[in-house]
Amino acid sequence: MSGEGREGGRGGPPGTLGTVRNAVMLLDLLSQGPAHQQLTDLAERSDLSLPTAHRLLRSLAVAGLVEQDPVSQRYSLGQDLVRLSERYLARLSVLRGIAPYLVELRRSLGETVLAALLTGGWIVYVDRLEGGQDGGIYREPGRIEPALETAAGRLLVARGGKRAWVEAAQNGSPLAAAELAGLAEAPHLTLTRPPDRWEVAAPVVSPAGAAPAAIAISGSRERNDEDWVRERVVPSLLRAAEAVSRGLADG
Repeated sequence: MSGEGREGGRGGPPGTLGTVRNAVMLLDLLSQGPAHQQLTDLAERSDLSLPTAHRLLRSLAVAGLVEQDPVSQRYSLGQDLVRLSERYLARLSVLRGIAPYLVELRRSLGETVLAALLTGGWIVYVDRLEGGQDGGIYREPGRIEPALETAAGRLLVARGGKRAWVEAAQNGSPLAAAELAGLAEAPHLTLTRPPDRWEVAAPVVSPAGAAPAAIAISGSRERNDEDWVRERVVPSLLRAAEAVSRGLADG
């Protein structure tokens, strides 16, 4: 392997800065595996030389995007990423539109309701109201899952085009592209999730036909059967998703 390859890391589109690409790659690697990781491991996985990886990590640490443990000298994601994430989410009008409907759905159905975003082949649940069987209403921090393992993820990937499919497929899901094609115009999708739960999701659709988010509802199959889900959950979910979609058009 040439020194140039190791200094440059992995290639990217023309007209982009390799330094920025490599810094983002290190952040992505830090988001995977152990919370704290060694410099040598990060350099090897990123195909960067040790000096290059070290300089990038130091620069990211100065910016608050990476932290280094003073004892082990290992690196982890920095807390300033939380601030950036919260500011990003606060600017998404679709999430402001979804929020009141999460409360309404939780009150009327008593099940867990979630707001979902698709990013880099993953579904991120950015808002969540837990079902009543789990001890009452409370909010839980965001949760991330491979997109194609979730109803919300399949719907959003199906509407997201080729890039969305490629990114989602990298998570190792056996779902074929042909299976997703039939979901591109689907108003909702119901999945059975292990160990014994159901999940129903509906996309929020913009006037341009894109789906920036989805609303999902999840519950126990032991408590509520398929008929109840079909007759109670699906109509309520569709009304909520359609109302949020209309709000995007009006906004």
